[in-house]
Amino acid sequence: MANVGGEDGTGRRSRRQRADDALTTVGDAPDAPDRLRRILEQALVFAHASLAAVYTLTEDGELLCLVEWAGVPRIQYGLRDSYAATGGSVVADAHHTGRPAFLGPKELAERAQSRRATAGDFHLAVLPARGQDGGGCLVAVSERPDGFDTEDRHCLDLIARALAYPVPVPRAEGGELASNAFSLAMDTGRVEVGDDILDLFAIAPDDFDGKVETLLGLTVPEDLPSLMSVVEADHMSIGDRELEFRVLQPAGPPKWLRLRGRLVPGGEGRPARLAGTVADASKLRSDVTDVARVQRLAAALATAGTVRDVSHAVVAALRAPLRADRIALAELENDRLVVTVLDPPAPESWPELWRLEWRTEWPDAPLRAMPTLATALREGRAQIWPAGTPLEPALAEVGPGGLAVLPLPAGGRMAGACLIGWDAPHHFGPDERALLTASAGLAGQALMRAHAFDAEHELVGMLQRQLLPRRLPRLPGAKAVARYLPSTAGLELGGDWYDVIPLPDNHVALVIGDVQGHSAAAATLMGQMRTALRAYAAEGHPPDVVVSHANRLLMELETDLFATCAYVDVDLEEGTAWAVRAGHLPPVLRHPDGTTDIAEAEGGPPLGVVKQAEFPMSPLRIRPGTLIALTTDGLVESVEADIDAGMDRFARELAAADPSHLGLVADALLGNARRSDDVALLLMRYDGMALRPLRESWTVWRVPEAVGHARRFTRRALRSWGLTGDRDAVLLVVSELVTNALVHTEGPVRLDLALVNSRLRIAVADTSPRSPVKPTSIGWEATGGRGILLVEAVSDAWGTLPISGGKQVWSEFQLNR
Repeated sequence: MANVGGEDGTGRRSRRQRADDALTTVGDAPDAPDRLRRILEQALVFAHASLAAVYTLTEDGELLCLVEWAGVPRIQYGLRDSYAATGGSVVADAHHTGRPAFLGPKELAERAQSRRATAGDFHLAVLPARGQDGGGCLVAVSERPDGFDTEDRHCLDLIARALAYPVPVPRAEGGELASNAFSLAMDTGRVEVGDDILDLFAIAPDDFDGKVETLLGLTVPEDLPSLMSVVEADHMSIGDRELEFRVLQPAGPPKWLRLRGRLVPGGEGRPARLAGTVADASKLRSDVTDVARVQRLAAALATAGTVRDVSHAVVAALRAPLRADRIALAELENDRLVVTVLDPPAPESWPELWRLEWRTEWPDAPLRAMPTLATALREGRAQIWPAGTPLEPALAEVGPGGLAVLPLPAGGRMAGACLIGWDAPHHFGPDERALLTASAGLAGQALMRAHAFDAEHELVGMLQRQLLPRRLPRLPGAKAVARYLPSTAGLELGGDWYDVIPLPDNHVALVIGDVQGHSAAAATLMGQMRTALRAYAAEGHPPDVVVSHANRLLMELETDLFATCAYVDVDLEEGTAWAVRAGHLPPVLRHPDGTTDIAEAEGGPPLGVVKQAEFPMSPLRIRPGTLIALTTDGLVESVEADIDAGMDRFARELAAADPSHLGLVADALLGNARRSDDVALLLMRYDGMALRPLRESWTVWRVPEAVGHARRFTRRALRSWGLTGDRDAVLLVVSELVTNALVHTEGPVRLDLALVNSRLRIAVADTSPRSPVKPTSIGWEATGGRGILLVEAVSDAWGTLPISGGKQVWSEFQLNR
């Protein structure tokens, strides 16, 4: 018999019918500020989606921008804030063709739709949705192995049909702004407000200057941070926002107001806007029911990415509505409760036994002293004890007027526990008990998800740290510090790196770079490029050759990624530097007088783009006290300002810093860093060498008397330096090293002498890359091979190192003047 009225064979309504009824109920309140989110939440309930989002077309038709979402944080699936309407994304294709798209893990991997390193473990659905603002798309994600079944897809189609994007700014008849509405331009801070809002702030219309700062200046100072989190573009997130705050009155106590707003993305050439309404909260009827509290907690937990975020969301959702005096949330780890949040946070607000366990920021809950709590965790049921219930002191003092213990279940086990206590006798009604039980289930699932998120984020951070220098070297006449901030947008490995490479003759190379993209491939390539640059620099090549070799290597790796790089070779003796740029930001110099300038260093293309590219060297003149700053674009580039404005701001902040404390300078420069991209920062202050080496060089000609000439040159140099004693061992080493270079190599040979603090260094350079080999044994009849053994015997230290086009064999002596 056919189903009638949407009922199945058992007489129950089908899931599709129930979804239609729920959407009809939501549609009965078209002006509700959370209407769009409530529609999307139906996808979580009826289509088994873990995330649902809606993208709308901007007025210029260029972008499909995210305007609302519900469920698991979208960064876990790599969903962007916007997609080009004419691009090749799944969202753009569905919008252009008007046909829905359902992609499984295999299709997602082929299209590289997600930027996650572990992409491909979820299903994606994109359905066109035509609304009054020009249309858009419904995007849904499912983590079920089979993805969206037929019934799920029917429910998603109903939801897509129900999406009608509301005009974000309430307007009265005739197109004028409604009296209780406002529209704030996020780039300029200019705000358009209705007359009723001005009346709430006690401002006459003719006296208002149109600046948001004027309104903020009338708020109670304690409420200003929460307001700033809404009206500052860097903190405002997509979707509806609601909060209550107080404004000062000419007479009497402050007045409570309620703000409801939405961030409206801007199109090409137009800024984003915050639009919404402001009303007198004291005149509004409280519509906060237990169901609404659970819904708000679910929404807050959906955006909580870390364990700490989950804990604060639970506290915010339960303590104030329940009028509780204290609340604690702890994560269960191997029969040990690790407390993640206490409210209030002061130790004196908690039982003495808890304070004895206070070793770090929070204590470990003393589970061994609370058998009642252990029993509640084993049973997995919420336990409520009214005032006067005999409990162990560690629990009784948490809530002498009443105590609720909520085990937090998730995935068939206990994720943790939440304790809520009252000082005055508290009556637990049936509705409140239901609220606590529902909240515990939501918190447990969120806690498990956040724990996995934290663990993966820590693993990513550990891998990132292993690819960067563990410590920077000590430099003669200079000091360097570096900072790295990983991105908080997802769990993606970054490609930013830095390095400080000590080179011979008191040179040092400062390197900073950025590999395109955020993935395991980008991080791996970053490690390869850092190693390659260090190896080429150690060979003694000049800066342009080092960068050119790295470019050639990247081209031969046959990767689709490219990298930018800035390389600065600093001569710490002479106070000179040469800079090479490969598509990267130029160095910024802070001079001893406090002025700064962005170096006009000519640049080449990024590494890995053009095989035969040229990378010109640009000179940098530095003096003692000069600060050299290198950074990546994550610190200076933002959606609000172009990169040139960011570099100017970076230079101004560097000029205002105190260079005597490099660590504090680096921390201050990173204070306003965006966390949607990783950031690398490298600073070096050149102080000048207190004691510069004495140097002399000699070009050895290939003539029969060459060794004798080298010995005479050495004697003259030692005499000019005041070293007049017996120097037979030094002359012996000079003879052996020069002889070896003349006999076993071809091309020019150079003898270099350097003296620092009575330590003499002899270096002979030739054009052969082969290092001298020390013989293991020599017979009496052998005619050669003893030279290196003699050098080793009489020297304090000796060795070889590669230089550009050959090698250098060196020996050192500690001399007594």
